[in-house]
Amino acid sequence: MLRYAIIFLVVALIAAVLGFGGIAGTAAGIAKICFVVFLVLAVISFLKK
Repeated sequence: MLRYAIIFLVVALIAAVLGFGGIAGTAAGIAKICFVVFLVLAVISFLKK
């Protein structure tokens, strides 16, 4: 999940530089969601051990 969050963040940054605001906003939102899911799964994983 962290890998996908980083990929979407890079896509958002590139889209923002090129002037595609809608795509950049969408990619940034997906990156945030992926990062939150990663954090939740990481915390659950650490608590199980």
